[in-house]
Amino acid sequence: MRRVYLDHNATTPVHSEVLEAMMPFFQDQFGNASSIHWAGREVKKYVDEARENVAALLNAGPNEIIFTGGGTESDNMAIKGVSFAAREKGQHIITTQVEHHAVLHTCQFLEKMGYEITYLPVDSEGLIDLTELRRSIKDQTILITIMFANNETGTIFPVQKIGEMAREKGVIFHTDAIQAAGKVPIDLKQLPVDILSLSGHKLYAPKGIGAQYIRSGTPMTSLIHGGAQERNRRAGTENVPYIVGLGKANEIARRDFQKRHDHLLALRDRLHQGIIHRIPHVKLNGHPTERLPNTVNMSFLYIEGESLLLNLDLEGIAVSSGSACTSGSLEPSHVLLAMAIPPEIAQSAIRFSLGWSNTLEEVDYTVEVLPGIVQRLRDMSPLYQKRVAMAP
Repeated sequence: MRRVYLDHNATTPVHSEVLEAMMPFFQDQFGNASSIHWAGREVKKYVDEARENVAALLNAGPNEIIFTGGGTESDNMAIKGVSFAAREKGQHIITTQVEHHAVLHTCQFLEKMGYEITYLPVDSEGLIDLTELRRSIKDQTILITIMFANNETGTIFPVQKIGEMAREKGVIFHTDAIQAAGKVPIDLKQLPVDILSLSGHKLYAPKGIGAQYIRSGTPMTSLIHGGAQERNRRAGTENVPYIVGLGKANEIARRDFQKRHDHLLALRDRLHQGIIHRIPHVKLNGHPTERLPNTVNMSFLYIEGESLLLNLDLEGIAVSSGSACTSGSLEPSHVLLAMAIPPEIAQSAIRFSLGWSNTLEEVDYTVEVLPGIVQRLRDMSPLYQKRVAMAP
């Protein structure tokens, strides 16, 4: 059976160059990077090189990059770290209703500790009202945490304007860039961002490694204690093989950025246009232009997204009905509901997220297979039959 993987926002395969770069550090170069003898010094230079590669992708300083155990840890580290460090100033945090659960659940945890959280709504295209953001900032606000790009719809937030507003008000700004890094340009010399999170397995590096950009001078309490690693920001023996892998993945992302971007954009638009031209009663979820070059989130009216996902899987096509972190939930996507999309339409949504290895032939195969599956499911749908009966 033909296999087509269109779920790269959930995870990506480890790039062959990344795997090759990692292999020596499992056996031959096994030293602890914090040791001062030859075995430690031998690997520390590779950790430093990886830090430089992550910094280069973001146009940041290497001394502003901290390695973590993944994107979820990076988000927790940013939100809790700032909250604990700045609690004497205030205990008010601003976020949005469409954040990844790594942010939302962390904010809910802090609410139980007495922090006040403002969850900004979004419009029908998934964007916040900047005027409402400004109104929400008060003297006790210590942190704004708003994602760079949404993991389900691909909608890109106005990070520049959000950061300028935060800086004007003296508020720390954190952005979860886990889906954006490597897909859209990020220049932290220009963007007024104080803290940024990224994850390795969204960038063709392994699962279990991430990074945090922390602008010099940003107050933050450590999340993990026990040692002086990562400039006392994150205790624990450095995961050298995975750090090297993350660095290599960032180097490749920077090297091949334009080629990848153009390729993904061409595939995304071909898939989107193919769907809307061949299948009636479909709806794009998210902003039509301000979105990631690899993401298409579509609702196929009158059917359930889970049924469509399972039928596509039978044809060898892997997609998602939302975030991988909420798979198995029968509830509609919190992102789509926050966009005021009715539950029955939200439940009919499918996310296609493309990767650099996808081809035009795979997109065409998907567009060829989809109409028959959709029609077959609609023929079994009471909602669709009711619509047909009511049609003039």
